[in-house]
Amino acid sequence: MSGRVRLWVLAGVVLLALVASGAYVLRVQQRQAAANSAPGAPRADLATVTATPHLVFRNTALGEGYGRLALVPTSAPTGPRALTEMSCERVYAVATRSVCLSARRGITNTYRAQVLGTNWAPAGELPLSGLPSRARLSRDGALAATTTFVYGDSYASPGQFSTRTTVTRIADGRHTDLEDFRLEVDGRAVTSVDRNFWGVTFAADDDTFYATAASGGRTWLVRGSVSARRMTALRGDVECPSLSPDGTRIGFKKHGDLPAGRWRLAVYDLRTGAETMLAETRSVDDQMVWLDNTTVLYGLPRTADSGAATSDIWAVPADGAGTPRVFVPDAWSPAVVSPS
Repeated sequence: MSGRVRLWVLAGVVLLALVASGAYVLRVQQRQAAANSAPGAPRADLATVTATPHLVFRNTALGEGYGRLALVPTSAPTGPRALTEMSCERVYAVATRSVCLSARRGITNTYRAQVLGTNWAPAGELPLSGLPSRARLSRDGALAATTTFVYGDSYASPGQFSTRTTVTRIADGRHTDLEDFRLEVDGRAVTSVDRNFWGVTFAADDDTFYATAASGGRTWLVRGSVSARRMTALRGDVECPSLSPDGTRIGFKKHGDLPAGRWRLAVYDLRTGAETMLAETRSVDDQMVWLDNTTVLYGLPRTADSGAATSDIWAVPADGAGTPRVFVPDAWSPAVVSPS
């Protein structure tokens, strides 16, 4: 092949790449425009809602506030919602602060993890190295954990993605990557290069946490210590754990013998080792939260379209009984907050 032909081939490849990138950006812009032009959800006063026990979430109601951080009272979850000015892909909140993970998509994607104060304005930044996936705060807001995809964009295909999970002490900005922690499974250290960690949930002592560890196509629930920089596997087939308010149970999603990319919700009792399958039979790819000690919440997309599609927050009893119900329509990424 002559030099001139190679140049033409290279030019053609570059042109195709530019056209594909431009088409992607155009589709994203069109979807966002369609979302913004739809009628919005009824509004509530932000200060009034914040003063009561409330739910913080990503608003997915089509309209002007699509994608923005929103709040509803837990006593009236389907009623008018208060909107902030922050747009988030994933959010988590406690009484003292919130964490907002955002992505700006285009020819070059940019990602941010912002700490928000009680006035819902940015008060700091957290390290973020990829596509936002999970976020958590400790109960007093002292510690923050973020998980991003640095390779791949879902948990559906083991071995086909790589995550980065960072724990930050917000007061001084010190942060550590869980990749730097010692991982023990059945008393042996796991040092494989394919180790992945995601889905942190904190205990009340600002040191103990639970998370998912994965290696060799297997996943485990691990209990870790920030100060000791150590994690120990408790049991297998656990993803995206969430510690109950009383600290006795872990809600999680499990794969079992389901097809790749599908999960069922379950609860694991840390005291007895008993597992309870929940009444939700659909596949849920989310890190649930506890509304209280008897009910868990989780997000489900309403359509298969990942663009301007909306989603709902569902509730189901944590004891395996009952029937799933929509708790907040047009919502995603819930956090339950009780004013201090």
